[in-house]
Amino acid sequence: MADVSRIIIHDVDEAFHEQLKTLSGNVVWADGKYAPCQGCFECWTKNPATCSMKDSLHEMCRVAGQADDIVIITANCYGGYSAPVKNILDRSIGTSTPMSTYRAGEMHHTLRYGKKGMIKVIVYGDINDNEKATWELMIERNRINHGYQSKELVFVNSVSDLEVSKL
Repeated sequence: MADVSRIIIHDVDEAFHEQLKTLSGNVVWADGKYAPCQGCFECWTKNPATCSMKDSLHEMCRVAGQADDIVIITANCYGGYSAPVKNILDRSIGTSTPMSTYRAGEMHHTLRYGKKGMIKVIVYGDINDNEKATWELMIERNRINHGYQSKELVFVNSVSDLEVSKL
């Protein structure tokens, strides 16, 4: 049975997407068939946790917010997420609220769905040491910002190195 307490976001391909769907009820393929975030913040204010754009990511905030764990599989793009994955993450901003609170001794947005389990990011492709350092810092910041209790960052040379059964 598919695990719905976890969301998997990836930018690989359709065959990989089909394999992942056997692991989780929440698999989002960053195929680019959706609009980028318009920065209107209606998912924060007017329609909490619901995007005003009526496409495949309309409910992304709710889906991501209700999952305990998140697994992100992305190509390395100069030490950051691929553009299609970043678009999905941008469209998930409504998992928090515009209100602020202290978390880890710093000011952060209040979590709409409460604390989470783990954020796991698997990065594939050519990655140099500076990019790895950037990834380490970014995933730690993502962990704190989104209320995850733990993180795991994995680097692989290619998508063929990924074992779907171990995700």
